Amino acid sequence: MDDQISTAQISTMPAIQPHNERAASVWSSGGRDYEEIIRGVYDGIDTTVARLNPHPGERILDVATGTGITARACARRGADVTAMDIAAGLLDAARELSGGLAIDYRLGDAEALPVADASFDAVVSTFGVMFVSRPEPAAAELARVCKPGGRLALATWTPDGTIAEMFGVMRPYMAAPPAVSPFDWGRRERLEALLGEAFDLTITTETSHYVETGGEAAWNTFVTGYGPTRMLAASLDDDRRAALKRDFVAFHERFREGQGIHVPRTYVVTTGIRR
Repeated sequence: MDDQISTAQISTMPAIQPHNERAASVWSSGGRDYEEIIRGVYDGIDTTVARLNPHPGERILDVATGTGITARACARRGADVTAMDIAAGLLDAARELSGGLAIDYRLGDAEALPVADASFDAVVSTFGVMFVSRPEPAAAELARVCKPGGRLALATWTPDGTIAEMFGVMRPYMAAPPAVSPFDWGRRERLEALLGEAFDLTITTETSHYVETGGEAAWNTFVTGYGPTRMLAASLDDDRRAALKRDFVAFHERFREGQGIHVPRTYVVTTGIRR
């Protein structure tokens, strides 16, 4: 985890690793509508930022920032925030939504962050870095860019929670499901294997609450703003798309309570101190 990257290497590093170009396109497709997806996890982001406890003047890196809500939360606390993502469309939306906050948004790959060693006081990622295709390099990068004594805070979905179930609904319609499960980042033993050598870790399980008017509304939100659902639906013929919608709506309707749905989503908050 301690491999150093020189300034010269950073200057020649591609913004996106070639094997991640398709993923960048998928996530980018949500654009500003991705903010509606993030609306459903505000509580999880608030919890994670509170655990990180950004201080005024600290340099903080938000990895896989999406539309920037975590970056904005840290900046409002006075931190000097750099926020990276592989999805140009999400970064464009993040800049529009920044509300005058001085956040340095950059195109960057979590598996090869274009920043110097030990250059941040704290590193955060909320439901983002877990979706990398190569977890070991991404974990090594989180450690590399964090100063000794610096802090880490991650929010990641659990493998036995409702977000994993939702991906299970979509999986039969995928031509090639991901080779590596992002939900491994929600298992304590995997987090310790990825990060425990570099950080002293504290891992807790929490619950986020997705409230919506119904399964149909959930479908409309995800098929518009959530890149994996949007691109999957677009790849299907009319019959398969209709079947995916039926299954997606039915899954969410399992959680109906009165006039709407209330979906509990378990996630893990991992905090760490860099050794």
